Amino acid sequence: MDAAESMAEDQPSPPENGPETVGGLTERELEILAFERQWWRHAGAKENAIRERFSLSSTRYYQLLNTLLEKPEAVEADPMLVKRLRKTRAARQRKRGARRLGIELS
Repeated sequence: MDAAESMAEDQPSPPENGPETVGGLTERELEILAFERQWWRHAGAKENAIRERFSLSSTRYYQLLNTLLEKPEAVEADPMLVKRLRKTRAARQRKRGARRLGIELS
């Protein structure tokens, strides 16, 4: 047995009944990307659509979305969407930081 085989035996095997993945993303993560691509088509507020579609609070949804945006697999799945969402997130963070410092950004 060589070193590679020895290391492979030490690695835990993936769970058999774990979430289905497609391209490294779970079904739920793919649904979140699809929702972000077209959420404006849903009637009513986005928060209501999130609660109806995912049975999550908007806070939890955005936590999952932010984690998803950091995954390279998400960029591979939909590069334009992920880049746009990252850019929007960064702009909001800059604005919040400036507000805390008493600086007005336009």
